[in-house]
Amino acid sequence: MKERINLGKTQPQLYQAVINLDKLASQAIASSGIAEGFSHLIRLRASQINQCAFCVRLHTRDALASGESSDRISVLPAWRETGYFTEKERAALALVEAITLVADGQVPDSVYEQAAATLSREEIAAIEWLSIVINTWNRIAIASRYPVAA
Repeated sequence: MKERINLGKTQPQLYQAVINLDKLASQAIASSGIAEGFSHLIRLRASQINQCAFCVRLHTRDALASGESSDRISVLPAWRETGYFTEKERAALALVEAITLVADGQVPDSVYEQAAATLSREEIAAIEWLSIVINTWNRIAIASRYPVAA
């Protein structure tokens, strides 16, 4: 099999632009009051949906390092069936899932209405930007076939 082009090395100025966007999205998350650990769960959930092994491993490690519990991480794919997440976190997870799955249609009004009823405008915007950024990273890693070895 032919080796894939590493997008970060081939077009470093574009890669740097995504890094800068990621920093801005992370700043928006922090200024909105969303906990750093939960921000990694947002990234992790999108990465799970996109089946980006590189990002799943990275954000699992980041979530653990930020103080997230292994229980919350392990039940994340089935978060709706658990009592591990607050109402605000549940609204955020539904929103990141809808944005990640936007190819299926659009962000449903019901998801956005729940987010608006639970989260501030600043929190919604920060979650949406972070969702956009992690989906971008997932596509970069998947297209470049970032290696994930034991």
